[in-house]
Amino acid sequence: MAAGLAHAIAVESAHVVADAIEAQEFPDLAARYGVMGVPKTIVNDAVEFVGAVPEDEFVAHVLRGAGVPA
Repeated sequence: MAAGLAHAIAVESAHVVADAIEAQEFPDLAARYGVMGVPKTIVNDAVEFVGAVPEDEFVAHVLRGAGVPA
């Protein structure tokens, strides 16, 4: 769900880029970001969260990571 929602946001905004990375295929990248569970979502290296979250919470994390005030 997280990757799908991230990609949907990216389709709607030229300011958003979304990538889905398979942690087992890229262990160095997974280690760099401390991936211990999936899905792990990282927004601008500023906001991180693990697991599926409701859509409104996901969007709130993305906005916070983008520096948009609540």
